Amino acid sequence: MVKLTKIYTRGGDLGETSLGSGARVPKHDTRVAAYGTVDEANAVIGLVRLHTSHEFDAMLGRIQNDLFDLGADLCVPEGGERKDGALRIVQAQIDRLEREIDAMNGKMKPLESFILPGGSPAAAHLHLARTVARRAERLMTELATREAVNPLAIAYINRLSDHLFVLARALNDDGVQDVLWKPGANR
Repeated sequence: MVKLTKIYTRGGDLGETSLGSGARVPKHDTRVAAYGTVDEANAVIGLVRLHTSHEFDAMLGRIQNDLFDLGADLCVPEGGERKDGALRIVQAQIDRLEREIDAMNGKMKPLESFILPGGSPAAAHLHLARTVARRAERLMTELATREAVNPLAIAYINRLSDHLFVLARALNDDGVQDVLWKPGANR
């Protein structure tokens, strides 16, 4: 468990931060950018939760917790010090997302067009969270070209963006309130 007694340390005042392994890296390091973007997605999901309740809010609460797990996974390099006992994303977390996607998607008509972000406030915020998750995924896959990254972490963030998309549709009255793209409509 984490225990924080002091919030500021002044350790980052010169543009570096510590990874979970204890290694010091620049704050613009791709690993730091990746878990920072995961944190950003988590913050957007916090906004979504202001507009949800019951089962959807519970789903998003589990996802927010998973995103802290994902950040913990990313901040401790796979091959470095302190890798033993490091918190890692596991297959069960991905499986849960897939079950939830399938259950929500099973209630909706198939898509006949791409969807524009919008509809309900919750859905609009979910589309923003989805795009932030995709940015985190791009950073994670970029990092994986240079350093070891848990492949299940990458699978999780990929599945998460799918989940957020389907959940946005569910919150748009199972797709009834989706805003559909009309190709070339304004030519």
